[in-house]
Amino acid sequence: MPSPRSADHPSVPPPQRDTVDALISQTQRLRGGLDAVRRDTVADLGGTDDAQVRWQRALCELAAHQLDDLDRHLGELREGLLADPPGADEGTEADATGTEADTRAAAEAPAESDGTGRGSLLSRVGSAEWNLLSDEVTWSDELCRIFGRDPGDGGLTLDELPSWIFSEDQPILTAMVTDCLVDGKPIDGEFRVVRADEVVRTVHMAGEPVLDTDGSTASMWAVLRDVSELRRSERAVRESRDTLSHQRRIARTERRLAVEVQEAVLPPWRGSLRLPSGDGFPGTGPAADGAALDIAAHYLPSESSAQIGGDWYDALELPDGRTLLSVGGLTGHGVTATCGMAMLLGAVRGMAVAGIEPGPLMGRLNQLLAVSSQPALVGAACGQYDPRTRTLVWAQAGHPAPLLFRYGTGRPLRSPDGVLLGATTGATYTQSEERLEPGDLLVLHTGRLAQDAEGATERLLALAPRLTAAHGAQECVRLVAEAFGHEPRENDACVLIARVTGARA
Repeated sequence: MPSPRSADHPSVPPPQRDTVDALISQTQRLRGGLDAVRRDTVADLGGTDDAQVRWQRALCELAAHQLDDLDRHLGELREGLLADPPGADEGTEADATGTEADTRAAAEAPAESDGTGRGSLLSRVGSAEWNLLSDEVTWSDELCRIFGRDPGDGGLTLDELPSWIFSEDQPILTAMVTDCLVDGKPIDGEFRVVRADEVVRTVHMAGEPVLDTDGSTASMWAVLRDVSELRRSERAVRESRDTLSHQRRIARTERRLAVEVQEAVLPPWRGSLRLPSGDGFPGTGPAADGAALDIAAHYLPSESSAQIGGDWYDALELPDGRTLLSVGGLTGHGVTATCGMAMLLGAVRGMAVAGIEPGPLMGRLNQLLAVSSQPALVGAACGQYDPRTRTLVWAQAGHPAPLLFRYGTGRPLRSPDGVLLGATTGATYTQSEERLEPGDLLVLHTGRLAQDAEGATERLLALAPRLTAAHGAQECVRLVAEAFGHEPRENDACVLIARVTGARA
């Protein structure tokens, strides 16, 4: 009588998949050996007492149920070790409420235990026989205890038994009894019992008809097993699996939202962008000849790509003709980090458009984080380039300095003072000034291109001959992406490259 029941074992942390495969193979071999023992046992006992034959069959069936349960649970565990299966998003989640929740809680009550070892497997198995000819009822002591009855009170008749069964489970019992007594079929099913002490137990019943000498059904004999703890363990495993799937769906949703926020906030241009263009704000005249910036940027995701970080890059033409260049990043990942990035980037743009210099701008960003409802640590670099004088004024907050490449070599710019934004209130941020030349290349990055910022800076400087020989900012970005694209980064990273156009003197 095979049954898709689970093994009565406590849940354990997931093992390796090959270990589970080996356990499944061992279980299947045991199942095959059990079938052979069952056939031999029944054949050897062919001429003995019927009751003994029935018990031997029942023991074999009980062992078969246990092995089938174990095999099924191992199979489910093996599937759980695989990647999130397709269609997991379409799964449903059932939340028990009210009476149903109370019923389940009662059904999950642990089995009783006393000095007689009633917590063992055999104490959770009892037998019963209902004689149709004499109306005699015979229950084992173990079955009486499962039902919460004193063995001296005897068992329940087939007429009394339904009143102890959940109303929705009574048709199951009726169908099994009919199959056995009327159609002479073996029975296999389970139902929930409400005991006199209001404890709910789940009982699995497997039985068969006992025939009279004339071939008619004389009685029904059954083995009943208390599977309450088994079902509780199954529900715990199922709920844990559902919770994990739910968490995965939430993570995917949050990642999608983070990507949407990021795409909505970061500059919409792709490839190279020439700034200043002279058409960004009313009143801005054409850029000085040969002093415009050829700009390109790239966003490099983390190794796992599971969550989007709060890194940004930005280039914006200001009302006075200068160009804003900024890169930065918040600690953390997901929607919170990207929303924080959107807030800060909006503040940077707004203050730069209002004419605030990079140093004071950093100070006000720090004040903004101090009163934010979601505090964060932020590293950033912000510069304003004047095409008329080819001068870059910039400030930083705990961030790698921009790299200047000229004549085939590169060097970091001299860093002004500045601590991480959000690290301390009242921090002062100074600014530095750098005069650029036509053909100069500025590389701003968030420091996460490699495992450490210093390593990223050294590798970028090693690219100096190739970067200075490249034709345009977009080609430079491509060289950086090729050098760092497969880096095992724990966090996302951004790189922004600005090249001063025009011929050298």
